Amino acid sequence: MSEQPNPRPTLLSQLLQVPVIVAALGYLVDMYDLFLFSVVRVPSLKALNVPTEQLLTEGIRLLNFQMAGMLIGGVLWGVIADKKGRLSVLFGSIIMYSLANIGNGFVTSLDQYALLRFIAGVGLAGELGAGITLVTEVLPKEIRGYGTTLVATLGVLGAILAYFVADLFEWRISYFVGGGMGLLLLILRFNVFESGMFKQVKEKTVDRGNVMMILTNGKRFGKYMMAILVGLPIWFVVGILITFSPEFGAAKGIEGINAGKAVMLAFSGQVFGDIFSGLLSQYLKSRKRVIGLFIILSLTMMIGYLMIPTLDLFTFYLMCALLGFCNGYWTLFITIAAELFGTNLRATVATTVPNFVRGATIPLAALFVRFKPDLGVIQSGLLIGVATSLVALLALYYLEETFTKDMDFVEKE
Repeated sequence: MSEQPNPRPTLLSQLLQVPVIVAALGYLVDMYDLFLFSVVRVPSLKALNVPTEQLLTEGIRLLNFQMAGMLIGGVLWGVIADKKGRLSVLFGSIIMYSLANIGNGFVTSLDQYALLRFIAGVGLAGELGAGITLVTEVLPKEIRGYGTTLVATLGVLGAILAYFVADLFEWRISYFVGGGMGLLLLILRFNVFESGMFKQVKEKTVDRGNVMMILTNGKRFGKYMMAILVGLPIWFVVGILITFSPEFGAAKGIEGINAGKAVMLAFSGQVFGDIFSGLLSQYLKSRKRVIGLFIILSLTMMIGYLMIPTLDLFTFYLMCALLGFCNGYWTLFITIAAELFGTNLRATVATTVPNFVRGATIPLAALFVRFKPDLGVIQSGLLIGVATSLVALLALYYLEETFTKDMDFVEKE
């Protein structure tokens, strides 16, 4: 009697592999912590006796500490992921940011708050890049776009969860919840298996996680910089337009805007944007065309958010949600960065690129503060928003299409 052939795995069964699910849940916890500060910025600073007129400047300072940590962590975890393995980062990063999150709930001064946001930033930097790298390497190229879309969708839900938890509980409890979720997820990660591609590369005499291979090679460095520039509009919207939505609303004569609600609505919109862009990319079999479309949509909504007279809270919040939807190419942006480079540098790139984009909030916020006295809140936001979008479109033009690219290759000296 002949043996029956093994049934072909279904799309759903492939997407529900343990590494994919654990990466998705990890990004959910990551995004919860990352945007919890945006949600609780005002109440937490007021509880630390920060005067109302200093809420913006102190908020930017703490955000900059967090982003500085992510810049450093992006390089650190990326190199570790390519040298030691993707799993080492998935364990180390979650321990660091979970404990820092719990520590945030105990702060009694701005200096303590800043230090712990920096440590949390270092930890948060490793989660997404290692997760996306693992997913792109364990799934077939025909469906890896679905896998990264699943990861990003659950991740964005973490930002929405941050709003509801902060709405139900005092800000310190919200930090404890985030830390607790991270430590619970750590237990699930003991069932995750390492990427087969990484195991193969580990046996070869090839340099892994060497940042100098990117910096000293003109072609690689050019691809790397273009990938970073493509993501700038996303974090201009998130880090400035949405995080400081009360200040933008006040400049338009709208009072009573809740920054937490603006963040929640923006990320609710981004859930649908990420799903739509991911599915559209699979349908069109193109990353670049869909990313270009969303950058143009994002620019259009930036202009509308800043320039269209808004007379009521409902319309303003609706624009926040639409901005979030147009920001929904975050998944594709990180996926294309991972697909551009070989297995021995992939995690380094996929981890550092999104964190350099996040870290770009520091110079973008500095420019915003610099231009605000002369141009005002609205005009300074418009100037920076248009500039980042045009730069992103130009960078995208020079990037290669990666939709059908085979991931099983290495970068050589």
